[in-house]
Formats: sequence, C-alpha cells, structure tokens
Amino acid sequence: MTHYQSIRQQVIDYSRKLADDGYLKGTGGNVSIRMSGENVLAITPSNQDYYQISADHICVYSFDGTPIAGTLKPSIEMGFHSAVYQARPDVGCVIHTHQDFASALALIAKPIPALFDEQVRFLGRSVEIIPYAPSGTGMLVRQVRRCVQNHHNAYILRNHGALCLGPTPERAYHNVLLLEKAALSYLLALYTEEKIGKIPLPIREIAFAKLRREQKKIEQQLAAQKG
Repeated sequence: MTHYQSIRQQVIDYSRKLADDGYLKGTGGNVSIRMSGENVLAITPSNQDYYQISADHICVYSFDGTPIAGTLKPSIEMGFHSAVYQARPDVGCVIHTHQDFASALALIAKPIPALFDEQVRFLGRSVEIIPYAPSGTGMLVRQVRRCVQNHHNAYILRNHGALCLGPTPERAYHNVLLLEKAALSYLLALYTEEKIGKIPLPIREIAFAKLRREQKKIEQQLAAQKG
C-alpha cells in the first residue's frame, strides 16, 4: 500500500544500518516505526534476513493487531512494540537488539546509572532492567508497558537484550549507539572494582527535565493533529 510505503522503506533502511553496524545479527532483533497520526506501525517480519527483504515485506499492523499490509508474519515482539506506542505517544520508533555489551548487563541484571551527560540527556536518568519474561508473551508485553512509563528511552531486557526508543528513527538509532557506549564503559568500570563516578543528582534532573519537555511537546503536537 503506497500510503505506508515510506515508513516501510525507513524500517528496511534502519534495519540494514543497524545490521551493518553489528547491532542486529542474523535474523535477531526487530525495528518498528509508528505511522504519524495513526494507531498503526510498520515492523520487521519474523525470522527474515534483513538483507534479503524489501519494503514490500515489512508488515503493517494496527495497534490492536489487525493486519493492513505485508504477507509475512510480523516479529514475535510486535506486542511490546504496540504497547510502547500506546503507553508513550512521544515515541515514533522502537528498536530491539541483542547488542553485545548491553546484553552482557542483561545477564547480570545491572542497570546503568547516570554516567555521562549525553546519556542522561537522551536516554533518561538511568538505564533500568525490565524483568525477564519469555519472548513473544503477554507477560513480556505487560512488563514493557509498565516499565516504559518512566519516560526513559533505553532499557535492558533481563536475559534478553536491549530496547531503545526515540521520537524519530534517527534518534532511536543514535540511542542504540549511546546505550552501547554507556554499557561498555560501565562494564569496564565495574571490572576495575573502583568507585564509579556518577552525574550529580541536580544535573541529572535538569537534563531529564529537558528530555521530558521535548516529549510533552511531541505529545501535544500529536494531540493537536488528532483533535
């Protein structure tokens, strides 16, 4: 359907960009983009090589699970993608990866504290752990829906991988990179067994307040479009 072709192509483009950079490997992970002004998302299909599919293979679904376009089966994690969009009107793109260093922290259930200015500015006060639930289950959907309501933009899925959000695909992509930088730095710092410095609380709150203002502005713009 030509109405959705632009975001379907964006899903392909960013999936391949993430694969080129090593954040998506094989058929693992998934990427979705919200159709602006609609309760609709375009998402990567299940168990498909990112280099072997085209925009026409990208699945388009309504948030309630009604198929709109695409003949392939959507990602098994479409449920939590839909849950994020419904809980967070400011989010325009959701990326789930199994990136190396964030996944290492997923195995030891270590949330990332506020280490860097840019981390707090774009990802939130910290990178929290979303409790374990089996892939593709309603339990995981509920865990994700609950956790993303703190308005952060990056999370670690216990024994699974990473979840990054953004108002645009470009911002979500950069949040993936920023999360991996923070995860690697934190793992190396933990290895030293020295005290780890953190961003002071007042600075952390100022940076997060700026992020929230931007999110609220997006929410207001979307509400005006629908109104």
